[in-house]
Amino acid sequence: MEEYRRLTTQEKALQINLDRSIYGSFAEIGAGQEVAANFFKAGGASGTIAKTISAYDMKFSDAIYGHCERYVCEDRLGKMLDHEYDLLPERLPHRVENTCFFAFADTVETLNYDRTNQAHGWIGLRFQLKPNGPINDYVIHVKMHDNDPLQQQYALGIVGVNMVFGCYKMSDPEQIMLSLLDGLTSRRIEIDMFRLEGPDFEHIDNRLMALKLVKNGLTKAAMFGPDGNVMQPSEALYKKNVLVLRGRFRPPTHVNVDMLLASRRHFKTEPDVDRSKIMLVSELTLNDLSPDGKIDENDFLHRAEILCSLGQNVLVSNYFEYYRLAEYLSKITKGKKIGMIMGVYALQKVFEEKTYVNIRGGILECFASLFGSNIKLYIYPAVKTDSELFTLDTFEKELPANLKSLFRYLMDNNKLQDVEDANINNLHIISDNVLAMIKKGEEGWEKFVPHKVEEAIKEQGLFDYPLVKKEEQLN
Repeated sequence: MEEYRRLTTQEKALQINLDRSIYGSFAEIGAGQEVAANFFKAGGASGTIAKTISAYDMKFSDAIYGHCERYVCEDRLGKMLDHEYDLLPERLPHRVENTCFFAFADTVETLNYDRTNQAHGWIGLRFQLKPNGPINDYVIHVKMHDNDPLQQQYALGIVGVNMVFGCYKMSDPEQIMLSLLDGLTSRRIEIDMFRLEGPDFEHIDNRLMALKLVKNGLTKAAMFGPDGNVMQPSEALYKKNVLVLRGRFRPPTHVNVDMLLASRRHFKTEPDVDRSKIMLVSELTLNDLSPDGKIDENDFLHRAEILCSLGQNVLVSNYFEYYRLAEYLSKITKGKKIGMIMGVYALQKVFEEKTYVNIRGGILECFASLFGSNIKLYIYPAVKTDSELFTLDTFEKELPANLKSLFRYLMDNNKLQDVEDANINNLHIISDNVLAMIKKGEEGWEKFVPHKVEEAIKEQGLFDYPLVKKEEQLN
C-alpha cells in the first residue's frame, strides 16, 4: 500500500492507461477537463478513454442529461453518470466480456472573477471491478480553497486521477479515501462527503467513512441521515432552520430526547423560524468520541445506530468549541435561524474566559460568532447538589462581576433562553451510570432510555450488552 502513495499523478494515470481491461468515459462540466487531460498527457490514453465530453452550456447539458434546478448538485452528477455509463455497453457490446467499464463525471463551480463564491464540486465514478460484473458507485463532494481558478482546476485533476486509481488499484476503503489527497493537502481541497457503494463494497459502512473523513483531517464536519446514508452538509442544511444538540449519546437517554423535543417547542415559536424547514441535528465531536485520545469505531457505530433509530440527522465534527460550530452552521444555512441546545453546565464553560486566552479578541471575538445575528442558545436546566434547580437565573448570580453585563446584554437581546418546560423528573439520569449498568447486564437501565434505544441495544448487543441466545430467551 505504501507504494501507491508514492506514485505521482502521471504515474497513476499511466498505470490505468496501460491496463487494457479498464475502459470508459469522462464527462466534466465547470472546470477545465483536467481529469481527462491527465490521462491524455500520461500517454497510452487510447487504452482507457472511450470518450470525453464537456456539455458546458446549460441548454446542451439539459438536452443530454435532463433539466436540473441547480447544475452543481448531486442530482446533476447522478444524471451524468446514468447517461454516460449506459452508453458504454450499448455502443461497445463487443467489449462487454473483457472490459471493466467506468464513467467518470464531475460538475464543478470554480472561483468566480470577483472571488466571492465558495468553489466546490460533485465528483463521481460508476465502475465495474471485473468484466460483466456488478456496478458500483463512488461519489464525493469537494470544496476547493485555492485562491486561483487555474490552481483549483489543477487540484481537481489530481483528485480525479486519485479517485480512478484508488478504485481499481487499492482494496482498503480508508486507504482509497486517504489517497484522494495524494499530491495535495486539505488546505487546497476539502472532502466533506464520501460514499462508496455497490455489490463489491457491501462491507463498507459509509457512516464510519464519514467519521474517518473528520478523523483524518479531510474535512472539519461530515453528516449522515436517519437512514444511514451520508449527506453533504452544505446541501442538506442549505437554508434550513437548524436545531442542534451536542452530546456523547452513550447511550441516548430520556434527558437527551427531552432536550431536543422541549427545545424544538420553543424554537418553533421564533418569528424568524419556518416550521416547514426545521432540521434537528445531533452532533458528535471527535473529543466526545475519543475521551482517551483513541476512537473506538465500534462504539461510534453503536451510537450512530441508535441515533439513526431515533430518526436523527447526525453531524460528526472537529469543532470542539461551540463558537466554531456556530460559525460553520451560519455559513452553510445562509443566515437562517439556528438554535443550539446545551446544558447549563456547558454554558458555564462557554463563559470561562480562560477558554479564549489564545484568541486575539478573547471572549468578545468568540461570542461574536457564537451569538451571531441568527443564533440563539436554549439552556437546559440541571439539579444542583442541594436539589435546587440550576437555571439561567442561578447562573447569572454565580457569574463573575465582570461578565454580568455581557450576560445581561445577551439576555436582553433574546440570545439565551431557559428550556422552561423541561422534564425535571429525568434530571437524575446520568448516561455514564446507564452505560455501566448495560455493560454489567444489570436490570433496570431500560427505564432510563427510550424504548427504541432499549430495543436496539438488546437486539444488536450494543455497548457490550451481553446478548442472550434466542433459545435461552424462549425458555
